[in-house]
Amino acid sequence: MTDPQWYGGDPGSIPPQGNAGFPPPGTPGYPPPAPPGAYYDPLAPYGRHPMTGEPYSDKSKVIAGLLQLLGLFGILGIGRFYLGYTGLGVAQLLVGLFTCGIGAVIWGIVDAILLLTDKVRDPQGRPLRDGT
Repeated sequence: MTDPQWYGGDPGSIPPQGNAGFPPPGTPGYPPPAPPGAYYDPLAPYGRHPMTGEPYSDKSKVIAGLLQLLGLFGILGIGRFYLGYTGLGVAQLLVGLFTCGIGAVIWGIVDAILLLTDKVRDPQGRPLRDGT
């Protein structure tokens, strides 16, 4: 039988059903509760694309584009490595070696423009998120 001291009710009453078996909101080790009036989607922690409804990637298009522009300073393919496209990053490095950097600089600029204008998705097919 249920112990009346456990729930503070009368022996014949039903214990409260609120968060039965779950820790209270804000308990360490659990995600913080959503602010009042906000909705948290666990399948899209970075939000959803407003037109398609697809969940955003954990990677930022701004950071990827800026890293790709580092090719102008001799660091080639870093934006693609950041996104997880290791093969393309290595290809940009090799093109840079074989063309003394000219081909990789052109490829890097074009690739940075594609990254910043939402033409590239992450390896899982999700659109890159805005901001940092």
